[in-house]
Amino acid sequence: MNNDHFDMDVVNNFFEHDYHDRGMVKWQGFYLSDHTAALNKQEAKDQKVYHPKSQQSLETITTILAEAYQRHRAVSLQLNELDANGNQLPDIQTHVYGYHSDKIIIDDEKAVSIDDIRHVERI
Repeated sequence: MNNDHFDMDVVNNFFEHDYHDRGMVKWQGFYLSDHTAALNKQEAKDQKVYHPKSQQSLETITTILAEAYQRHRAVSLQLNELDANGNQLPDIQTHVYGYHSDKIIIDDEKAVSIDDIRHVERI
């Protein structure tokens, strides 16, 4: 292009009247590879089927939970809950931070009823 005939008014007129910026829409196709990998990993986790473990006795559950609480050890809990599709929910890996009556306190100060626990394992 010949710079002798460059007119800034033409450029300004183009951007003021003709050019329409699509904003973020133009960037939607540019996902980073680590972002796509994370999305694929999350999708695979969401589609994973968890199988129910054997129902433990109340005595076994309370013994393991008491030991985990006293020794500050992590446990893996499988609850007697199903998702909207009727599938077993994934295990909860947590510490036992306390207890109150028939409930234990786990991460985020959430109370879980001992009667809702299907299976507990030491991690």
